[in-house]
Amino acid sequence: MKKNLKIALLQTRCGENPQENLKHTLKLAEEAGSQGAKIICTNELFRSQYFCQSEDHKYFDLAEEIPGPSTEAFSAIARKYQAVVIASLFEKRASGLYHNTAVVIDADGSFLGLYRKMHIPDDPLYYEKFYFTPGDVGFKTWQTRYGKIGVLICWDQWYPEAARLTALQGAEILFYPTAIGWHPSEKEKYGRNQHGAWETIQRAHAVANGCYVAAINRVGLERPIGGDGIEFWGQSFVAGTSGQILQKASVDQEEILYAELDMDDVNTTRVHWPFLRDRRIDAYGDIVRRFID
Repeated sequence: MKKNLKIALLQTRCGENPQENLKHTLKLAEEAGSQGAKIICTNELFRSQYFCQSEDHKYFDLAEEIPGPSTEAFSAIARKYQAVVIASLFEKRASGLYHNTAVVIDADGSFLGLYRKMHIPDDPLYYEKFYFTPGDVGFKTWQTRYGKIGVLICWDQWYPEAARLTALQGAEILFYPTAIGWHPSEKEKYGRNQHGAWETIQRAHAVANGCYVAAINRVGLERPIGGDGIEFWGQSFVAGTSGQILQKASVDQEEILYAELDMDDVNTTRVHWPFLRDRRIDAYGDIVRRFID
C-alpha cells in the first residue's frame, strides 16, 4: 500500500459515437497513468450519451459482455502504468438481462471483479428501471495493490446504508462513477440546492465512515431524444476523511482531476472519531423494514 496515493478522476464530455468515447477515455486514462496516478476512475456509462432519457429498445445494443473488449483495453493500461482502473460499463449479462456495472482492474491488469448498481432510479429523463436489473452481488470492496477500495454508482450515492456497508468491509476510498445534472428548465429555481444536496450527502459519507470519497461526473448538455435534455453539472470532487473538499473539477470543462491522498489519514480519523466503535448494532434491526408504522 502507498502511504501517499495519487488518484485520477476522468471528467469527460460524452458524444454520440461509443467507439470515439471509449477511445477518448482510454487516451485520458493513459495520460493519467503517465502522470503517476495509481487509481484511475471513469464517470458513469462513459461510452455513450446518457440514453436513459427515454425508454427505447435500440439502446440495449450499446451493452457489452464483461469481461470484454472494454475491460481488455483498460487492463492493458493498468499493466502498462501499474495503476488500478475502475470503469463504468453497460453490461449485457444475458439476453434480456442487463446491468449498470463498474469493473475493477488491479495494477497488474488482472480483473478483480465487478459491482452492479444496487439502487436504480426512475425519474423524468432518468428512466433506468427500463434498462437495468438491480445489482445482485451486494456491496463489495477489493484489496488492490494500493489499498482497499469500494465502488458504488450514482444513485447509490444518496444512500448512507450503501456507504456504511461498503465501509464496514474496510473500504478506505469510496468511488462513485456518476452521471447527474440539471433539467435546464429547473436549473434557475432548484439547481443550487440540487447540487448542494448531492455534494453534501457524499461528504457526509466520508465523515460518517472516516474514509475518502471520490465522485466522478460528466459534463455537457446531452439531448439524444431532443427536448431540453440534461445539463450534466461536472464538479467531480474528492472529499477527505473529515468531509473536507480536497480537489474539485469545473462545472463545464473536461479534465482529469488529480488528488494526493495520505492513506494513513483513514486509520487516524477512525481512531480519533470512533463512529464504528460506538455503533449500536443491537438497536438497528428496524433498518431492514420499509417503513416503521
